[in-house]
Amino acid sequence: MTAAYTLGSLIYEGKAKRVFQTDRPELVAVEFKDDATAFNALKKAQLAGKGELNCQISARLFELLEREGVPTHYLGLQGRSWQVVKPVSIVPVEVVIRNVAAGSLCKQMPIAAGTPLEPPLLDLYYKDDAYGDPLLTDARLARLGLLTADQRAELERLAFRVNAVLRAFFAAIGLQLVDFKIELGFTAAGELVVADEISPDTCRLWDLQVADASDRILDKDRFRQDLGGVVEAYGEVLKRVQGACPEPRIYG
Repeated sequence: MTAAYTLGSLIYEGKAKRVFQTDRPELVAVEFKDDATAFNALKKAQLAGKGELNCQISARLFELLEREGVPTHYLGLQGRSWQVVKPVSIVPVEVVIRNVAAGSLCKQMPIAAGTPLEPPLLDLYYKDDAYGDPLLTDARLARLGLLTADQRAELERLAFRVNAVLRAFFAAIGLQLVDFKIELGFTAAGELVVADEISPDTCRLWDLQVADASDRILDKDRFRQDLGGVVEAYGEVLKRVQGACPEPRIYG
């Protein structure tokens, strides 16, 4: 990997990415891994090429969001599986927006899978594997003191804006955005931005041209449900995204 910076020490390693310091304090480097995990990492596998696919999809979707006025941490690609991003202080709140009932929602509420949700449902979860990423009520969020009222309002505004942009974009390329999760963080200047990644690891995506409930899945549910073809499904998503987005910028 050639770069306009020098790679430093590992800051953090998560389930799907490694984050590294650089010799420039305004930059960090993110490597997308081939690891696949589900059910709080109880299920694990290595899927060759998954990291590169997620990196390339995320880069294009971050740039799409920026063109639509949504701030992100993304600065540019650096290699097939690497991104250069702004360092951010991640808010320990996972934001989930649901356009169609699926997954855990259908296990927790009497709502049939596939039910359209209008308006979209926004859920907030405490981001901590040790506690199982529990759903946050208003009272719990206030008790933890994770966000001010203004910060929460901005977080929700950004999340719904991301949903509007992505939902329309995916529909235009024949995909239904069922639901997705995002992480947000504060830059050194105090701006709240979309961080982490936007990919089939973090979005449920269904092929609008396929009726079969299993065959239409083009996201991480293929791994969760042992459907196979995970990398092929992610590759199909990238192919469609590439066809609708310009080539992403290369940092430096």
